[in-house]
Amino acid sequence: MGCYPAPVLIGVISDTHGYLDPRLETAFRAVDAIVHAGDVGGTDILDALRAIAPLYAVRGNNDERLGGLGLPLHHDFKLADVLFHLVHQLSHARPAPGTRVVVYGHSHRTLVEDRNGVLYLNPGAAGRTGFHRLQTVALLDLSTQSYEARIVELGPREARPRRPAVRAREG
Repeated sequence: MGCYPAPVLIGVISDTHGYLDPRLETAFRAVDAIVHAGDVGGTDILDALRAIAPLYAVRGNNDERLGGLGLPLHHDFKLADVLFHLVHQLSHARPAPGTRVVVYGHSHRTLVEDRNGVLYLNPGAAGRTGFHRLQTVALLDLSTQSYEARIVELGPREARPRRPAVRAREG
């Protein structure tokens, strides 16, 4: 029998904007770690994701008004001996030599693309804020040499609860 690497499944998420979709529980049920590419929206989101699996996260431009939530602008780390570069906006990316996976968010547009042996992955947007019609995340399987990534559609973007209209008092 040959020796095979242990499967390592990574849940990739971005642009939650303070909302954790209940459909995420099913999508991330077997992940070994979670990577959040910014615009988190609150520490409660970070805590909920940490309850699922170990979490690697960066701040997004909308997290700045929350003091950055104590998160870095970009983060380099290894999972299953694969070097990751995590950033919210692709324009801020500065991957180190040897980086094999660049994860980013911000655009709310999904992308899975090999660029000269480096996988660029944008999971789209998992929150309810923005112009996207579908809420999406990604699953990244590091157990193969090609690092297979796939976009997972959580479903149509859930409507944000409407605030009641405030009427001016006549006086």
